[in-house]
Amino acid sequence: MRKSDWTEAALLALARDGFAGVAVEPLARKLGATKGSFYWHFANRAELIGATLELWEQRETTEVIAAIQAISDPLERLIALGRGAYSGAARGNAHGAVLAAAAEPRVAPVLERVTSTRLEFLEGLYSELGLPADHAARRARLAYALYLGIGELRRADPDRNPTDQELDAYLKLAVDAMIPPGHAHQ
Repeated sequence: MRKSDWTEAALLALARDGFAGVAVEPLARKLGATKGSFYWHFANRAELIGATLELWEQRETTEVIAAIQAISDPLERLIALGRGAYSGAARGNAHGAVLAAAAEPRVAPVLERVTSTRLEFLEGLYSELGLPADHAARRARLAYALYLGIGELRRADPDRNPTDQELDAYLKLAVDAMIPPGHAHQ
């Protein structure tokens, strides 16, 4: 069992069950591993949570931004970012669990860094579309608030599973809300 197996399983548990799901014994059972395997890689649960937060930041922020930056057109970058982010929030991702634990000392700095990075990236996209800095900042915050709200709505109404067709219509509406007036989007 590799260290990465533990952090991958912990990230899935975080998205599904919050930080309560990031517990050694249930993860060991899920992985078919022993607690000894866990302690070979981590000194304690707090260290696993730190590694899980690091993986979450890498996967859901650093890698997403890198992939979006590979798209040449700023409007297409914004659309791709919106579809991916809103889809992840609607289907359930780890952000809600991290947000729910924002007051935890080990969580707060990671959440603040991720939020700052994401908002700066969004502001940059809006600036590239020609919006003045103050408008770009407001649009970025509004787009990010929509992302957070979609995730919280999923947590508040977990039994509502939209069909793929409903989800596509919903995502189109959410992405359309991100696009500034005067910028065409089909």
